[in-house]
Amino acid sequence: MDEVVKIVTDIKNGVIKPIYFLMGEEPYYIDKLSDFIEQKVLTEEEKGFNQTVLYGRDVTIDDIVSAAKRYPMMADRQVIIVKEAQDLSRNIEKLENYAENPMPSTVLVMCYKYKTLDKRKKVTKLIAKNGLVFESKKLYENQVGDWIKRVLSGKKYGIDPKANAMLVEFLGTDLSKINNELEKLQIILPAGSTIMPKDIEENIGFSKDYNVFELRKALGERNQLKAYKIAANFAQNPKDNPMVVTTSLVFGFFIQLLKYHGLKDKNPKNVAAVLGINPFFMKEYDLALKNYPMKKVSQIVGALREIDVKSKGVGANQMSQSDLLREMLYKIFN
Repeated sequence: MDEVVKIVTDIKNGVIKPIYFLMGEEPYYIDKLSDFIEQKVLTEEEKGFNQTVLYGRDVTIDDIVSAAKRYPMMADRQVIIVKEAQDLSRNIEKLENYAENPMPSTVLVMCYKYKTLDKRKKVTKLIAKNGLVFESKKLYENQVGDWIKRVLSGKKYGIDPKANAMLVEFLGTDLSKINNELEKLQIILPAGSTIMPKDIEENIGFSKDYNVFELRKALGERNQLKAYKIAANFAQNPKDNPMVVTTSLVFGFFIQLLKYHGLKDKNPKNVAAVLGINPFFMKEYDLALKNYPMKKVSQIVGALREIDVKSKGVGANQMSQSDLLREMLYKIFN
């Protein structure tokens, strides 16, 4: 994020590179940077003749280079943005000659999503030397909560730890999806607000009582009644609660418990860091640790692997989601 801030600051200060090669697994920052360049480098009057958006599937490298070598009309610069540039990956080395001597009056933005260039290749080195190569890396799940806090803080919002964890739990590491939901909440809530769990439940569509977050909590507490109620709701709403996702998240929870059992240093701060969880939830993990001895956790992990295979239709084509959920809970609690 610091690198993104520096790129934006440089552009605002007039330090503009002739080539921006934006690549990586996380599309969020690629989109943000390309949008910023599209909006800010040229004035509205200049954009009509000097701003071009191309798509990788529709053009060749030769087309891009030809456009980049044109001179701007009644402006100091022209901007060429190539979206979905990863579609040009087979021929990307053809950009070498242009990267060696780019037009100073052209700002060429390559949006190369979900892939990266080999940094040892000549084309990458030339772009880095004469332009800028930015890699947008996927965040780990334990980093997303801090990212949410930083984004909201910059917009004068706070977020309750449980609400933060709910967003990560339900939306995963897809920053674009998370940001879209945060923007919805910012429309509803006034600046200065702290986003609470009820705001997530009421405005993002998560069920207050029937979600994987609550299922995991019920399992940790060994609250069988609550767990079976949630499972029954999941079985009635399979599209909203895919079995593969449920199994994966429950499996992840017990893997964390297994790691917790194996830690010599059980200081809460160390445990939270190693497991990648918010310290706010340490009480839940402490209770689960007491409720499930290490040997039992190992058995559960093995059983969940079997359930996962069955949920994908291997050896259990006739089992309904309801049957799979009941079998999963039975093996956890017994």
